[in-house]
Amino acid sequence: MKGFRYLKDVATLSLDRTACVGCGMCVTVCPHRIFGLRDQKAEITDFDACMECGACARNCPVDAINVTPGVGCASYIMTVWLSRITGRPVTSDCC
Repeated sequence: MKGFRYLKDVATLSLDRTACVGCGMCVTVCPHRIFGLRDQKAEITDFDACMECGACARNCPVDAINVTPGVGCASYIMTVWLSRITGRPVTSDCC
């Protein structure tokens, strides 16, 4: 989803490059391709495209990635979309 952006600088994503072993799982599993490898370590290349799904953190073998899935703008967007389909009111406080 190149070019797609959530609110600037609000994602809960963090990466500890010193703990990273350079396996590349985050690069492989991220649906928005926000990770890259540089000098045999992961790096965040597109922070504001993070949808906070948690796939990167769940698949990191050394827990070098931290993200809180189910929060933030992606969650709000999905909640609003689902409320329109189901007719249920939005219950999220995000954004």
